[in-house]
Amino acid sequence: MQPQKVDFVSIPTRDLDRAATFYGETLGFGRDPLSNSTWPEFTAGNVTLAVVIPEQIGMDFVPLPTGVIAIRVPDVADARAELEQQGIAFEGDTFDSGVCHMAFFRDPDGNGLMLHHRHKPYHDGSTP
Repeated sequence: MQPQKVDFVSIPTRDLDRAATFYGETLGFGRDPLSNSTWPEFTAGNVTLAVVIPEQIGMDFVPLPTGVIAIRVPDVADARAELEQQGIAFEGDTFDSGVCHMAFFRDPDGNGLMLHHRHKPYHDGSTP
């Protein structure tokens, strides 16, 4: 095997329209113009988020655990406040690991998401 990159991350849903609205409008990810209504995809920097109904591909619906998808934002506190104004509930306080700030929440299907901002340099020495 010669892995090249991760092409997309699947996000399970029970309601494609609701999920597409959440990821496209609430979170503000751009919709991939090549995606369709049965497999909506959203551009998230270098990763594509593909919203899928698992039962349509022979799998059971199981929400992603807390923090599986970390969404980089310039300021976690500001992003959190903006989402809270839209009715998004967060799980606990914003956490500072000493390297980054994180705030955990869920999408309408219960998938675990995280706002994330690294405030220390990355392993390669680059800055956030």
